[in-house]
Amino acid sequence: MRILCCVKRVPAPGAKINVTADGSDVDAAHLGFTTSPHEECGVEGAVQLCEEHGGEVTVLTIGEPRAAEQLRYAASVGADHGVLVCTDEVGWDPQRTAAVIGEAIEVLEEENGGPFDLIVFGNESADSGGFQVGIRVAHGLGRPIVNGIKGIEVSGDGSGAGTVTARRAIDGGFEVYELPRPCAIGVKEGLNLPRYPTMKGRLRSKKLEIRSLDLDAAPGGQRRIRLHRPAEQVSETVILGEGPEAAAEVVDVLEELGVL
Repeated sequence: MRILCCVKRVPAPGAKINVTADGSDVDAAHLGFTTSPHEECGVEGAVQLCEEHGGEVTVLTIGEPRAAEQLRYAASVGADHGVLVCTDEVGWDPQRTAAVIGEAIEVLEEENGGPFDLIVFGNESADSGGFQVGIRVAHGLGRPIVNGIKGIEVSGDGSGAGTVTARRAIDGGFEVYELPRPCAIGVKEGLNLPRYPTMKGRLRSKKLEIRSLDLDAAPGGQRRIRLHRPAEQVSETVILGEGPEAAAEVVDVLEELGVL
């Protein structure tokens, strides 16, 4: 079984995001970067499937040379191959991104003599949150896709025949989809609990030979105008007093909150 995971290098969740003075980009001077959380679960899910059914996992990303760090991390938790579409530009629109990913997939599939059984995307990236790339890629390749997935099962043999059963959470239960292979899915954080890299895995990742592809596509119809960082919400702390003298003030606050 051959699985391709598409991942993105994003600022670490929870970090304070600053914007450049002209509002054109994120100021990355003091930011740490990681794999987008949905996609981290996608890599773990792909590795688990190949551990159960046999096969190999390829991880693909678009970005600066530093994005190779995310490919090596994926290798440290079980991925077999890494592919980097290298570019010095950042902030590609979803149409351009999807076009290049689709072209990269076609190159890889032609070299390997057939389609990937399953292509895994994150439901959306942690930075731009466009919810578009996976759907656009699958549509361009003519393959079925379902987003919002929190459960995956595979049936059939390793030759490409068979199905992927995907579960999507809804209020009060799950929707269950059966997709013929080859297909694509968009997974959400919570699909699994990603493993931590072992020392053996980290050493293995350092030896990973990263395939580099030089691809590009015309910009799409979306254009970034500027970035705006909302004003910080500051909460005020008031000292009500010390000792028994503060009891009356505490009671007044509780009454204002409707607790008493």
